[in-house]
Amino acid sequence: MPDDPERIKARADALQSEEAAAGSDDAEAQAGAILEESDGRELDRVDPPGQPVEHRRSEDTVDLPDPSES
Repeated sequence: MPDDPERIKARADALQSEEAAAGSDDAEAQAGAILEESDGRELDRVDPPGQPVEHRRSEDTVDLPDPSES
């Protein structure tokens, strides 16, 4: 389980509806498990063979409308 109680509390307070619907007697334990799994996936992340992982922002992927053309 992650060691940051504030992070766990914040995640417990923000459980998604499907996570809350799954039910748990201990929302903080559920949040801790979710964070632990997420952290593990992040650490085990592997770049595709021969390709770097791209880190883009929304504005890098779409053409934003020009407000002066309205």
